[in-house]
Amino acid sequence: MKITILTIFPEMFEGFINTSIIKKAVLQKFVDIEVVDFRPYTKDKHNRVDDTPYGGGPGLVLKYEPIVDALKAVKTEDSYTIMMTPAAPLYKQKQAHILSKKEHIIIICGHYEGYDERILTHVDACVSIGDYILTGGELGAMVVSDSIIRLIPGVITSDSIESESFENGLLEHAQYTKPQTIDGLSVPDVLVSGHHENINQYRHENSLIKTYINRPDLLENYNLIEKDVQILNAYNSHKRED
Repeated sequence: MKITILTIFPEMFEGFINTSIIKKAVLQKFVDIEVVDFRPYTKDKHNRVDDTPYGGGPGLVLKYEPIVDALKAVKTEDSYTIMMTPAAPLYKQKQAHILSKKEHIIIICGHYEGYDERILTHVDACVSIGDYILTGGELGAMVVSDSIIRLIPGVITSDSIESESFENGLLEHAQYTKPQTIDGLSVPDVLVSGHHENINQYRHENSLIKTYINRPDLLENYNLIEKDVQILNAYNSHKRED
């Protein structure tokens, strides 16, 4: 897979590309990350890539020409182009799985007050990572790239992915490691019992309750069985007693 990122701040991606799992994925050739500065593609004599918006208003808008010319320079028949923008559907794990199967992904980083809307005629999808505003799309591009790269077969173990939050519709269960007791806090006995069936049941219950507390909206699309309902009823009953 290849990921190309169009930005006017290529230096922001140096740490991202050269750290941790992403660095290993690049070195092992699971992914090729290309960062392209689209400023050299401007024809403005002052080297500007932005201008004031038609109709008036605050801020500056990214111009059509430098972004589209840069896009044309890197795009192939296999490319899938994404625009990072808050004016888009929220990015979800399901979309990360779909994108991880693409041959070439191009991510355009918006900036300033926005971008010339006509750029979207060259874009396959718009993506938002949350209901908040960032200075630019660079951090969002890193988030999306990270979520995709870790799903590429071989980058991390499949077992690690399967147990993560959102993979089965629930948040991931609580995790513990050594020592078994610290500062008077102990690991739940079931996790050191060696009884795998009980451990799996505990983790499912913990995952279900954690989702119910933190992201109840996820349960709207989760197929609750009768036992899950009993678990949640027992939790609510115990909570009321407390």
